[in-house]
Amino acid sequence: MAWWSWMIIGALMLGAELFVVDAAFYLVFIGFAAVIVGLLELAGAGLEIWVQWVLFSVIAVALMVSFRRQLYGMMRGTPEGYETGPAGETVTLEAALEPGHTARLSFRGTDWTIVNAGGATIGAGEQARIVAVDGLKLKLESIIKE
Repeated sequence: MAWWSWMIIGALMLGAELFVVDAAFYLVFIGFAAVIVGLLELAGAGLEIWVQWVLFSVIAVALMVSFRRQLYGMMRGTPEGYETGPAGETVTLEAALEPGHTARLSFRGTDWTIVNAGGATIGAGEQARIVAVDGLKLKLESIIKE
């Protein structure tokens, strides 16, 4: 293919990324791959058409695998102060909880299933730290007082 046809394909892919609703940042890399192949042809590489298409595919996949996650994360970002869950917070238990056993606990206005993920019994009225959230279960460990 002529160099200018690769440039047109690249421009179309880059433009389509702007107009397609949440294309998830894939078309940009396809567009860049087309532009790179076009620039190689403009520089006089003189590659066979099948080599151009293979090179285009390899470049597109390599760019996506190498850079998509970082660029998509920079473009989308995470809002400041956004909490991913209650891990790290403390709760007070109403009843004793043996290691590995489960119970119910009202936390943040919702009833949760809690499980003692630590090796020590958490007594009634004691505080425990939420170490992880597994689906709808809060995994707790006793707070060791020194």
